[in-house]
Amino acid sequence: MENIQEYIESGILEQYALGELSPAEQAAVEAMAARHPAVGEELAQVQQALGIYAEAHAITPPAGLRERVLGNVMTQIAAPATTATPNSSLRADVDAVAQGPRATAAQPTPGEAVVRPFTPAAEAPAPARSMWAMAASVALLLSLGVNALLYSRWKDASSELVALQSEQARFATTTQVVQRQLGELKQENQVLRSDEFKAVALAGTKTAPSAHARVLFNPATHKVFVDVRSLPALPAGKQYQLWALDKGKPIDAGVLTAATATGQGLQSMKDIASAQTFAMTVEPEGGSVNPTLSTMTVVGNI
Repeated sequence: MENIQEYIESGILEQYALGELSPAEQAAVEAMAARHPAVGEELAQVQQALGIYAEAHAITPPAGLRERVLGNVMTQIAAPATTATPNSSLRADVDAVAQGPRATAAQPTPGEAVVRPFTPAAEAPAPARSMWAMAASVALLLSLGVNALLYSRWKDASSELVALQSEQARFATTTQVVQRQLGELKQENQVLRSDEFKAVALAGTKTAPSAHARVLFNPATHKVFVDVRSLPALPAGKQYQLWALDKGKPIDAGVLTAATATGQGLQSMKDIASAQTFAMTVEPEGGSVNPTLSTMTVVGNI
């Protein structure tokens, strides 16, 4: 059986969240997450921690924003040419209404004073107005282009910031893994150098003559550690289990992880109040209630 806590602390979930694994490794992580709820929950937390900044700062422009803005600008640019006739017609109608009474009024009779209406200065001709509209539209188009460029640069800067924060998160995760490993090495060194721990040599049995391991037992604190030197490889679905014999009665001291079984450092086992002998058997994954004596691999007396 896999050691779930050791798998979670190995750093592979962080590598999966950062996209650093191969497709095969990604599939293995997904399989572990589906098989073990604890792995799935930890993976979800890692992904949430790495993605929280990007979700908080993501900005998506409305769809078709650029096309709508440019379309409006081009419409404004073309407006003077396409609407000249309606506007001219409308102004002619207004002028006709304004000039109608003056044009149809009766001619003054001889001797009457002639009162001529005040005529304001002529407005700017239509071509001049069209040029001003064209200049304003071009200025607007240039402004939109500058804004688009600034927006693009701002978006690039935001992406770079997200990448830097992801790198910082990955560095922090790696630092945590290294600190945990250093802590484990420090604990192992303390156990190996402590005079309070009794070293119990476990020699191989007829089942595995070349097997060799040892147990570090502290009678005062009841702490137990296993240090594997050499154990036979196990078939699938099997796991080594440590037993403490107290007055002939076997007491479960826990199962060994795959790493421990191959000699990768010390492993802390279950506390044992009292024991005279330690032995190791091969059991189904997860361990057994009682030892399978026929599979005893190593044994040693205190």
